[in-house]
Amino acid sequence: MILDLHTHSVRSDDGRAKVDNYCQWIRKKELPLDGFVLTEHRQYDDTSDYRDLEDQYGLLILKASEVETDYGHVLVFGVNEDLTRSFNFTRVDNHIGDVLTAARRCGAVAAPCHPGRPNVGLFAHYERKGPIDGVDLVEIYNGGSRPGEDEMSEAEADRFGYRGFGGSDSHIVSRIGYAATEFDDPIRSIEDLVSALQAGRCRARTFR
Repeated sequence: MILDLHTHSVRSDDGRAKVDNYCQWIRKKELPLDGFVLTEHRQYDDTSDYRDLEDQYGLLILKASEVETDYGHVLVFGVNEDLTRSFNFTRVDNHIGDVLTAARRCGAVAAPCHPGRPNVGLFAHYERKGPIDGVDLVEIYNGGSRPGEDEMSEAEADRFGYRGFGGSDSHIVSRIGYAATEFDDPIRSIEDLVSALQAGRCRARTFR
């Protein structure tokens, strides 16, 4: 099963894609995706209901969040009410240790995204401030990466012993599926996704 774990819709301040248009594009272009995860910036969308679109297009549509920390951007999968009360999702300067600890405590997964990117990537901060504890999973393939960024992400993840996943980081419809994650087991819910990420039963894929 292949899911794009990093996408943005019009609910993100810089997103220009509607969720139904993502679904139409996947089917029109026959992309090898079984679904995608909406990771809206600095928020968790607990109101939108995409079940009708899931039924119409035969796709799994899950929701997560992309938060900002002092060590770059982090995707959080398995957001629940306890987690939303643990730190301020809207801040741009959350302490990454607080985010990682809160995610573990609440049964979620927090994973730095585009870690090879300057300024907003984990490894750029490692170069300046040194590594931190608590990271075990990072996005090694990102559909919006510039040349060399994914290569750095993959090399540094290997050096630190981090597992990798992939996501397109799409903000427009035509970029969904540039990178994704292949799972060993069927994923039917956010709980399944979190369990698979925690167990490492998946691998990053790139389709660029």
